[in-house]
Amino acid sequence: MATYVSLVNWTEQGAKGYSDSITRSKDAAKAAEAMGGKFLSVFWTMGPYDVVAIIEFPDDESASAYALKLGAQGNVRTVTMRAYSSSEMERIIAKTK
Repeated sequence: MATYVSLVNWTEQGAKGYSDSITRSKDAAKAAEAMGGKFLSVFWTMGPYDVVAIIEFPDDESASAYALKLGAQGNVRTVTMRAYSSSEMERIIAKTK
């Protein structure tokens, strides 16, 4: 499974419902599982992002579909980045030689 780091900001709608944030996170994890993904970690953060999530999906298309589905609910906007483990990075580096 591919790993992704998702930087999450609440929309105005999402901020108004901050007290439901834990429930929304659990629902988001269930939605990810229904689409073949898995939440590894979720952190509520201070600074430019409200939440940081580490998730896995089988491929980029599944991760993108999930981000679209999540964003369509209107509570969050996401910036999602593909993350590589050290073994994946070793294979990437090996391809440069």
